[in-house]
Amino acid sequence: MCSIIGFERRSIQRNLAEECFAATASRGPDMERFEEAGEGWLGFQRLSIMGLTEKGMQPFVLDRDKVVCNGEIYGFRPLKTEMVIRGYRFSSESDCEIILPMYREFGTEMFSMLDAEFAMIIYDGSTGKLVAARDPIGIRPLYYGQLEDGSTVFASEPKDIVRICRKIMPFPPGCYWKDGVFTRFCDPAEVTEISRDDADAAAGRIRELLVKAVAKRMVSDAPVGYLLSGGLDSSLVCAISSRLQREPVRTFAIGMDTDAIDLKYARQAADFIGADHTEVIISRQDVLDNLEEVIRILGTFDITTIRASMGMYLCCRYIHEHTDVRVLLTGEVSDELFGYKYTDFAPSPEEFQNEAAKRVRELHEYDVLRADRCISVNSIEARVPFGDLEFEKYVMSLDPAIKMNVYGKGKYLLRHAFDKGEWLPEGILMREKAAFSDAVGHSMVDDLKEYANAYYTDAEFEEKRRQYTHAQPFTKESLLYREIFEKYYPGQSGMVTGFWMPNKTWPGCNVNDPSARVLSNYGTSGQ
Repeated sequence: MCSIIGFERRSIQRNLAEECFAATASRGPDMERFEEAGEGWLGFQRLSIMGLTEKGMQPFVLDRDKVVCNGEIYGFRPLKTEMVIRGYRFSSESDCEIILPMYREFGTEMFSMLDAEFAMIIYDGSTGKLVAARDPIGIRPLYYGQLEDGSTVFASEPKDIVRICRKIMPFPPGCYWKDGVFTRFCDPAEVTEISRDDADAAAGRIRELLVKAVAKRMVSDAPVGYLLSGGLDSSLVCAISSRLQREPVRTFAIGMDTDAIDLKYARQAADFIGADHTEVIISRQDVLDNLEEVIRILGTFDITTIRASMGMYLCCRYIHEHTDVRVLLTGEVSDELFGYKYTDFAPSPEEFQNEAAKRVRELHEYDVLRADRCISVNSIEARVPFGDLEFEKYVMSLDPAIKMNVYGKGKYLLRHAFDKGEWLPEGILMREKAAFSDAVGHSMVDDLKEYANAYYTDAEFEEKRRQYTHAQPFTKESLLYREIFEKYYPGQSGMVTGFWMPNKTWPGCNVNDPSARVLSNYGTSGQ
């Protein structure tokens, strides 16, 4: 998980630009370069994953063209072979070295040809201008803003440019930027043709595509590990991986020291697949001591994202400090495709599909952002099999009537895909979903609420929350998070659309807390 930055023009002092870029050094601790690109600069901080020698260091150069890319290009070797046939030569084993030859051959059409997670900035030597692009789901982060002279700057994280840009916005996923204009090359939520596969056929295809998605993300020249919550999604990723490699997969689970709901389920899954399993235990004080740091690294005020990040951040910090793991596979993106607890209340298949599309398009602001920041700040790369574009597009294309919970079991199609062949214990495969922030331990969310409620009087809460017009805090907890956010990203709340909440227009979903624990259908999910 590397870090990139690009300036259209050198309109600030170089030492200031390099100082700003240092804010994300933990994303790429192995090596750094910062060099001129036409009238601007390109910077790269490297975390070595593919092609571990210095030859894989960026920017890559082809004649006058240059590129920096935070990305993983799956199946790049056939593309590399094609480029060699076309006369290009390569000096490293890095997957990203194929970008400039492909850009030379296909121009901006290249972006839609890549099976990849990427954020990249290209200096086009023929025009003397920058071109930037981001993968369709936004798994790799990219932001942009303008300097005082109106020139544009791009960076992996807002913390790189918050000192020098008045307004920072997330680079829209599935788009490229050229000549000051964003052009969409892929909308992952758009469905051009509905698949008519029935539940059995869909389950078979889901299994096939997910196994393929996991397999391609296991390829790494650096050690690989797995986050295992004990829930369906991460357990499936680990189970698939355990069948694709000979040695035991390395799994990591986290829980509170008082009521860690998921640790027992994670242990069951790990034992079943023969994993080399580690449990990380945290306390109330650990959570409170790290709250401000988590909000700083996230760059968000969203309640759900912050709660769910506490356990993930502390788990990844442990992995960084105690292991040699440099790549982590995670279970994000499944809920957006197959449904949350609240989508059980969807009034129609059309509403279910519209909600899924909305959530997929916003992933880069919430769950995907959480996974990226919590993992990358600890100098590890995140890989997200459920975010595989072929897999995601197939699931989105299914008739929403068969994706809704009409089976008495949420996410039925995903469970059905693996209900034969002993992939997981029955109790894990059919276990109801528990919200991750709660499953780390109900006490964690309760501790955060209690701390925030004691932090403000009722009068202070009313006075302070009204200072904000965009995404106005509505609880003391949300106000606390917003004030910490403003400390590090003053006036930049527009980077986040708003609070992640269930669809309040649906019956049963008009709640004032984003946790699934407050829904009437939560039942035994958190037990």
